[in-house]
Amino acid sequence: MSKENRRQARIHAVQQLYGCEMRGVLVPLAQDPAAPLADEELEPFARELIDHALGRLPEIDALLAAALQNWDLRRLGAVDRAILRLAVAEMLARPDIPPAVTINEAIDIARNLATAESARFANGVLDRVRKEIGRDSHAAS
Repeated sequence: MSKENRRQARIHAVQQLYGCEMRGVLVPLAQDPAAPLADEELEPFARELIDHALGRLPEIDALLAAALQNWDLRRLGAVDRAILRLAVAEMLARPDIPPAVTINEAIDIARNLATAESARFANGVLDRVRKEIGRDSHAAS
């Protein structure tokens, strides 16, 4: 899968996580299976990330809460929360993807879907999570 296709799958996954939170349905497979991605190549990766994020939500939120310095996870915007949750899920579930790639993708998505400030914030938080889970920034596990 190309870099651009993975980015599109991540963006779709962030949008789905955001939608799940807005509907108050934060459980695995909450995504509407009747609304597939336009490109069938993207769907497996996006669904994998969504399922990992929702399936491990308590663990992911605990990691994020510990990494948020002087912030409460509930006070973050829902888009920022979705981006952070997805990136942490990817770092936990996909050891074949270097954390630096995951973090850079989250920064770019935050810049596009939220704000430049969100992008800087995500960078710091995700780097602290990366260190907490013991992942080398540039190496796949």
